[in-house]
Amino acid sequence: MNLTLPHYKSVTGGWTGAALNVVTVLGVLFLLLPIVVVLVISFSADPYLRFPPSGFSLRWYRNFFFEDPTWLAAAGRSFVVATATAVLSLALGTAAAMPLARHRFPGKGGIEALLLAPLIVSPMITAIALYGLFSTVKLVGTTAALVLSHAILALPYAVMNVSVSARALDERLELAARGLGAGPATVFRRVTLPLLLPGILAGALFAFLASFDEVVVALFLSGLEPTLQKRMWDDIRLEISPTVAAASTLLVAISVLCFVGGALAASAADRRARAPARAAAP
Repeated sequence: MNLTLPHYKSVTGGWTGAALNVVTVLGVLFLLLPIVVVLVISFSADPYLRFPPSGFSLRWYRNFFFEDPTWLAAAGRSFVVATATAVLSLALGTAAAMPLARHRFPGKGGIEALLLAPLIVSPMITAIALYGLFSTVKLVGTTAALVLSHAILALPYAVMNVSVSARALDERLELAARGLGAGPATVFRRVTLPLLLPGILAGALFAFLASFDEVVVALFLSGLEPTLQKRMWDDIRLEISPTVAAASTLLVAISVLCFVGGALAASAADRRARAPARAAAP
């Protein structure tokens, strides 16, 4: 530690550290600039996309919430699909993550690769394959098809987040609970689940956002009742109304709120899970 710390300071200090900070700030600003532009346009008084706007108004938010019911209907369907996707992918992801994180068995690497494959396979290829599958059973356009498809795409996020908590889980706590007479169900409910809760909450958050922001599969499977992302896609192709900017701003706000709320909930769950262990420590 004493040998590496001065070297670290010499590399990042002085002009090198200042230049690195400047590049980092410029990179962050570059990434945030499109969001700022969309935010400004969402308050535009112009009847078309224009930046900078000639004036400011809430007319496009009024159009989203009150004047055009198709926007709220699409947002409601996206919320229902995303919530169901989070529940389904989390149930499957937790069941898969526990043995993968805590046991060794033949074929483990292949199963992990299969579960994480949606992260590297093109969404267009996945959408075409799912469309072919669900068209044969006449489920295209149904909420069930969207939930199952989005659950496939969101499953890797649930598996990865729950696996992190499962690997950090101290098995001695479970053994102690069993030694005191608790059954497997009680051990899982009273010991394992609270310790996994931070990873479960993070997995649910990412699964929800992965479904809520997904558009490629929705283009193929949503049918006549579009999700919010497909409704935005159709608007860009046919109207190019600033209502799209208002919807985009709301999506950004929802994402930020989800991340902040998820971080606070995970932190609180982690503190509650570790409190008994700290109290029992000498």
